[in-house]
Amino acid sequence: MNAPQILPREESWTDHDYVRHASAQGAVVRDRHGIFITFSLKHMQQLVAPALTRQMETETMAIQGITSGPVFELFQNSMLFSNAPAHGRRRGPLARSFAVPLVRQLRPKLQQLARALIEDQLNNGEIDFRDRIGGQLAARTVAMVLGVPRADLPMVTRLVYSAIRALSVRSPQVLAEAADDLTALNSYVADLLEDHKSAGSHDFLGDYLKRAGLTGLDGIETRMQIVTLVLAGSDTTRGALTSTLSQLMQNRDQWELLCADTDRHIQGAISEGLRYDPVIGALIRVAAKDLVFEGVAIPEGSLIGPLVVAALRDPAVYEAPDRFDISRTDHPRWHPVFGAGEHRCLGEALARAELEEALTALCQLAPKTVLTGPPPQLRGLGATRSVSEMPCRLVA
Repeated sequence: MNAPQILPREESWTDHDYVRHASAQGAVVRDRHGIFITFSLKHMQQLVAPALTRQMETETMAIQGITSGPVFELFQNSMLFSNAPAHGRRRGPLARSFAVPLVRQLRPKLQQLARALIEDQLNNGEIDFRDRIGGQLAARTVAMVLGVPRADLPMVTRLVYSAIRALSVRSPQVLAEAADDLTALNSYVADLLEDHKSAGSHDFLGDYLKRAGLTGLDGIETRMQIVTLVLAGSDTTRGALTSTLSQLMQNRDQWELLCADTDRHIQGAISEGLRYDPVIGALIRVAAKDLVFEGVAIPEGSLIGPLVVAALRDPAVYEAPDRFDISRTDHPRWHPVFGAGEHRCLGEALARAELEEALTALCQLAPKTVLTGPPPQLRGLGATRSVSEMPCRLVA
C-alpha cells in the first residue's frame, strides 16, 4: 500500500491543528518532500531502532539540491548527522568532557545568572522574554562552558540564532542568510579553539581538544562538534524556556501551583513544558532496508519523520493530552523530546538545569509575571521549531 499524500496546510492552522488533520489520513502519510510521516509515540520509538532506520546524514541537503558550502559541511561532519563508526568518534570527546560533574559545577553559576537576568528586568515594563531572558540564559550558559568572552556574546548570539535555521528545510533566501552566518560562526569557533590550543588550557575546551586528538578527529570534525554544541545548546533551550513559561502564563492555575510549592512541582513543570509544545518537531531517520510499516511500503533509503510534536500528545500514552498539567504522572521515564539511543541529546542534564534555575527564580522573584501580548507561537515540523517573540512584564 502507498502512503496517502498529506493534505495542504491552511494558513490559519497551528502545527497542532495540522497534525490533527494529517493524522486523520492514516498512521503513515507522505509530505511534499516525499518524507514518510508518523504520529504515535509507539511508532516513533519503533522507527528509531537501528534495525529499521539509521540517522539522517546529508539526505535533507539532497532534497534541497545542496551539495557543497557551509551548511553541507556541517551535515557532513557533525555528530548530529552521522552513524557508526563516525558518530562514536565524533560524540565521544564531547560526551566525556560534557559529563554530569560539569553540570554540577555550573549549577551555582546558572542560579546566579538566572536571578541576575530576571532582577535586571523586574518591574521594568514590557520585555520580550524570548530574547531578553531565554536567549540570554542559553547563550551565556554556552559561553560559560566554552569560555567565550562577554564582549563577544551579542555577536555570537546573533550568529547562532540565524545559523540554526539551516538545520531544517527552509526557503532559499532564509537558507542563504543562515549559511552566511554559519560561515561566520565557524570562523569564530576556529579562532576560539586555536586560542585554547595555543594557551594549553585545562578547561572544557582544553580537555575536549585533548580527547579529540586522541580519538583521531581531523580539524573540520573537531570544529564542527563545537559548532554543533553551540547551535543545539542555545536555540533549543531558548525555545523550551519560552514555550514552558508561556503555557504557565496561559494556565494561571498551573503557574500558581508551581509558585506555591516550587520544589514539589518544578520537575513536573519542566517535563510538561517540554511535552506540551516541544521545540523539536521531528526525528528524521532513513530507512535502513525496504520496510512495510503499518501496511505502507517504505523503500530503503527513504526519509522517515516520526513527529515529536504529535507523539508527545499521543492519547494512548497521555491522559487528556491537550491539557497542560504539571502534576501529570504519565510521562515516560525517558522524555521523548531528547531523542533515543546513541543519538539521545548530549545536553539533557544541562538543559534541565537551566530550565529549573530559570523557572525557580521566576517563581521566587516575579510571581506576578503576565503576558502583555499574544502568546508566542512555535512553528515548524522539522528538526528545530522556530519560536516567536513573547511580550510580557516580570512583576514581583
